[in-house]
Amino acid sequence: MPSSKNYVRDYKQEQKTAKARGEYSDTLARNRNRREAIKDGKVSRNDGKDLAHKKAVSKGGAIESKSNLKVQSKSANRSFPRTSSGAMKGRG
Repeated sequence: MPSSKNYVRDYKQEQKTAKARGEYSDTLARNRNRREAIKDGKVSRNDGKDLAHKKAVSKGGAIESKSNLKVQSKSANRSFPRTSSGAMKGRG
C-alpha cells in the first residue's frame, strides 16, 4: 500500500529495527558489492545508478554473487509501476 503524500520516514527507527532483525550483514554485502563495482568501473559515486539483483534475493537470488548483479537507474530499481494519477498499478 502506498504511503500518504505527507508521510515522512523515521530513519532512526528503521535503522534500529534493522539492527534488531540482524539485517546489517545484508547491508555490508551490498556495500561490498558497490565498492567492487566502482573498482571495476561499472558505476561511480553519485552517478544515480543502483546495483540491482537479476534474480531477487527474496526469490532465491544470491546476495553476494557478481553474476546476479546488474546496473540500473535508481528510479527503475526502487519504484513501482504507477498510473498517471500516481497510484500504484494493479498486479493483474
